[in-house]
Amino acid sequence: MPRNYRIYINDNTLFISDFLPEQKEKIQQLEFQDFNLQTFYKKLKNGSKKSYIFLTKNPKETFQKLKKDCTIIKAAGGLVESANGNYLFIFRNKKWDLPKGKLEEDEKMKEAAVREVEEECGIRVFKREEKLCKTYHVYPMGTKMVIKKTNWYKMKVKGEPKLVPQKEEGIDEAVWLDKNHISPVIKNTFPSIMDVLRAGGIL
Repeated sequence: MPRNYRIYINDNTLFISDFLPEQKEKIQQLEFQDFNLQTFYKKLKNGSKKSYIFLTKNPKETFQKLKKDCTIIKAAGGLVESANGNYLFIFRNKKWDLPKGKLEEDEKMKEAAVREVEEECGIRVFKREEKLCKTYHVYPMGTKMVIKKTNWYKMKVKGEPKLVPQKEEGIDEAVWLDKNHISPVIKNTFPSIMDVLRAGGIL
């Protein structure tokens, strides 16, 4: 079965798929020939939330071609559950988020995920469980476009430890929330985080 991709560009979504996904919003079809990611990014309006798609028989091959002109950055993060069944969220850059960060040299994704959670929230991860999903995010860096690939893992902690937000990473707040009380998060988070919450069975 072909692998299909969902790439986030701010609040816009770019699908690379062999079928049209079912969704309420209209999807604009793009042609891959002569497509330039940087030009496309510049044309997107601030605050727009639109969906675009490359319909292709071979999504993986199209994705590889798209990546060729980009800098690839790898990151990892966690959806952390306490022994009380609450989930860990952070508030950073005026948005609700989950702890995550870039890989260090020679570091494995799953190791980076645990390290970032522990550093950003001042806790000890008791158990790292299965990988939930991958998310892709595009942004400019200097003259290049970056595709940031983030692997997300489910994690557990003992009890419900006190959280210490890492201020130098721009984290204003770290909280434990019951999954029935995450509407503030849903109203003010990134589309990629919604994917992680769905993968984790919270939504």
